[in-house]
Amino acid sequence: MKKYFIEFSFFLISILIVLLIIYFPSPKDKPIEITVEEAPEPELKFGLQIDSFKVEEGRIERNQNLSDILTAYGVDMVKIDRLAKNSRDTFDVRRMRAGNKFHIFQSKDSLREALYFVYENSPFDYVVFDLKDSLNANFGKKQVVSKLMEGTGTIESSLWNTMSDNGLNPILAIELSDIFAWTIDFFGIQKGDRFRVIYEEQFVDSSSIGIGAIHAVQFDHMGQPNYAFRFFQDKRHDYFDEKGNSLRKAFLKAPLNFSRISSRYSNNRYHPVLKIRRPHRGVDYAAPRGTPVVSIGDGTVVAKAYQKRGGGNYIKIKHNSVYTTTYMHLSGYARGMYPGVRVKQGQVIGYVGSTGLATGAHLDFRVSKNGQYVDPLKVKAPPVEPVKQEDMADFMVVKDSLLNELDSVAW
Repeated sequence: MKKYFIEFSFFLISILIVLLIIYFPSPKDKPIEITVEEAPEPELKFGLQIDSFKVEEGRIERNQNLSDILTAYGVDMVKIDRLAKNSRDTFDVRRMRAGNKFHIFQSKDSLREALYFVYENSPFDYVVFDLKDSLNANFGKKQVVSKLMEGTGTIESSLWNTMSDNGLNPILAIELSDIFAWTIDFFGIQKGDRFRVIYEEQFVDSSSIGIGAIHAVQFDHMGQPNYAFRFFQDKRHDYFDEKGNSLRKAFLKAPLNFSRISSRYSNNRYHPVLKIRRPHRGVDYAAPRGTPVVSIGDGTVVAKAYQKRGGGNYIKIKHNSVYTTTYMHLSGYARGMYPGVRVKQGQVIGYVGSTGLATGAHLDFRVSKNGQYVDPLKVKAPPVEPVKQEDMADFMVVKDSLLNELDSVAW
């Protein structure tokens, strides 16, 4: 019995040793793991490896030129003159503007030799001047990153202020007024009107440089929702409502941007200059002198003259057999405006002024329908071509997707 017990014990010990060898191999049998760390990507700025230089930044001051800047960093005038001549085909250094940024890339040693001069021509392009032996210049562009954004706001005072109050780019106000120019009178938006929008904003170096495509908008005006969905048709993007009707119409709602109505269409208005009551067959838009005035639709200039009876400098445009519009008290005319000239919707035709009988700068805008003056604010122009039948299925897919996105944006 004792003999069997000893043999069994040796058997168990043997199995244990085998298991230990299998699961715990000796260090020489263990595979050697080698970890290779990848070198970090070099940080580039204007195409230059920034950690190889000492970089100083500044802004062009008024009346400051290239030689003023570079001589302060030890670059001699002979080299500066050659650099200006060599780079003329790329960028004329005389066109540097006050306020724009520049950067000096210097060697990191004690000499601090100026090796490159970089001038930022705009938020997204720049010129690199090589101050070494080549003395040339290269034009470059920064990477523009588009980010999909969403925004919402409720009108308290103005659309512009609402954008700022909600941390949105105020340029959105102009973009929305353009999209809804034919359907919403932005001179008549009211407190409580609200909007939500899905759009792209463009960034360079984490700084916003502008608004990209606007994909979808809901703008509630006087309790009525107005939708705009971006859709590609006939080789261009355009905006359509939820039923596929185009938001573009025959006429713009107003002939200028961001002013205020100072006097409305009336049959018995008190004239501020003549001090009498008489009909006023147009709408007065108060705006700063020089504000561009645009044609509200395609048409032909039929008159450009000075009206001695009080209208001052004016232009009259015939749009079709029904409608004619008149723009009065202009300070001047856009280039090329003569009777017989064809104009496009939104084209600048003149500038706000106070010629004729006027107490201040404003535009007197009039609309004639079939030879009779009508209230410009009540003109309802027909829409242009809607989404085509063959494109409707694709439009509905795009619209439903964007509408779901809009509905997810909280007011």
